[in-house]
Amino acid sequence: MTEETTAGPDVPPDHIAINPRSAHFDADKLQRGIGIRFKGTVRTNIEEYCISEGWVRVQAGRSLDRFGNPLTIKLTGPVEAWYEDLGENPPVARKAD
Repeated sequence: MTEETTAGPDVPPDHIAINPRSAHFDADKLQRGIGIRFKGTVRTNIEEYCISEGWVRVQAGRSLDRFGNPLTIKLTGPVEAWYEDLGENPPVARKAD
């Protein structure tokens, strides 16, 4: 994944969440499959991310809030995202330096 891109139809959005109640939820884009690399490691447990602000949210163990939703914690660091359905070398969305 060497190609760096910040916008286009084959680049994931800057901010997306998997919770349908979130304003940043987009089922069509999530259905394509989004790969996330956080601090150089590919992660599969991301609940929400924001590339421009440099953070991800992950579930905090098995804890639930009073509404039955999983508690999440916010981790900061470099975030990269790509669509997994594009094959071997897809365009990668990352924060411009």
